Amino acid sequence: MSRLVRVGLIQASHEVHGDEPVEKHKEAALEKHLRLIARAAEAKAQVVCLQELFYGPYFCAEQNSKWYAATEKVPEGPTTKLMQEQAKKYGLVLVVPLYEEEITGLYYNTVAVIDADGRYLGKFRKIHLPHVQAGESQYTGFWEKYYFRPGNLGHPVFETSFARIGVYICYDRHFPEGPRILGLNGAEIVFNPSATVAGLSEHLWKLEQPAHAVANGYYVGAINRVGTEAPWNMGHFYGSSYLCDPHGQIVAEGSREDEEVVIGDADLDVIREVRNVWQFFRDRRPETYGRICTP
Repeated sequence: MSRLVRVGLIQASHEVHGDEPVEKHKEAALEKHLRLIARAAEAKAQVVCLQELFYGPYFCAEQNSKWYAATEKVPEGPTTKLMQEQAKKYGLVLVVPLYEEEITGLYYNTVAVIDADGRYLGKFRKIHLPHVQAGESQYTGFWEKYYFRPGNLGHPVFETSFARIGVYICYDRHFPEGPRILGLNGAEIVFNPSATVAGLSEHLWKLEQPAHAVANGYYVGAINRVGTEAPWNMGHFYGSSYLCDPHGQIVAEGSREDEEVVIGDADLDVIREVRNVWQFFRDRRPETYGRICTP
């Protein structure tokens, strides 16, 4: 009998102008995402992942200390508490990207994982941080090292009510070592909440992560926001969120333009079938890989 898990991937736009106060951004985004979580629950989703920094714009297009006010404690902060209530209300697992404050001046790009009974299970902190000028305008960069410290919690896997969940965030997807560690740590579904625009890396969106799914024998849920965000207008967030199976096949996919909840079913028994054919974990030779751990 198949072990089916219904996965929901939420891709949304953010229309509030960047000049508005941080609290106005949070209020609008939370109101919208509560509706979308309810929609996912109506579609019988069991595990739902939101997009990177879901409760505001992708403010990393500029370097402005105003956005430090968006940070919250995790799990003590109000958004984590609210999402715990939502998870318990609907009986679903929530994967929630947040801007975390450890102490004043020490901030992380973080994901909290909440079980279907509302229990906080733990968090992942983004490990690889881009800090690049992506165009001629001052608003076409990914200035993440201004806002975040690199993650220091490794690659945890969370035992939820429905599946073993792993996470990496956006830019982390370009580095294969983390996805491999998540597989070795027992992940069955790995989520990549992102904020990525059309251009340089779009052709990699459906190349790298299906490859991670195949190399490690698990499902990957890739989530990206949609639309453009003022005043930066750094590019078009192209959505295209998808769920990919261990064969590298896309099970469900969202549009490039529309705000939506992408729903797909992950058959966890397929993981065993694939791994028993492609014995990548058996045949790996870690004793020969020292070079990749050399600075």
